[in-house]
Amino acid sequence: MKRHVFVCINQRPPTHPMGCCQSKGSIEVAQAITEAIGSDDELAADTAMAGATCLGPCTMGPTLVVYPEGVWYTGVKVEDVPEVIEEHLKNGRPVERLRLRLPGNVGSDD
Repeated sequence: MKRHVFVCINQRPPTHPMGCCQSKGSIEVAQAITEAIGSDDELAADTAMAGATCLGPCTMGPTLVVYPEGVWYTGVKVEDVPEVIEEHLKNGRPVERLRLRLPGNVGSDD
């Protein structure tokens, strides 16, 4: 396995102040990633995808993280999935516009 993708699929009550990734479409994002990986033999051999409970930045979700690089993405939509697949998973180039950038954060250059 070259990479492992974790997508937050956590669900909280609608009144929770932090919200949750699931209410912002993370299930659909996870399904799109799973389908993209499954439709590409090379990618399927090298990449695993798993749903995860809360990854932390709930207000910025849907959130996903790609290991071993430790690159965190936030605000990911289904329409962003092809770019993440092509650029990051196939070509090893993180999608900068979706990256979570916090000082001291794993995967952050700051």
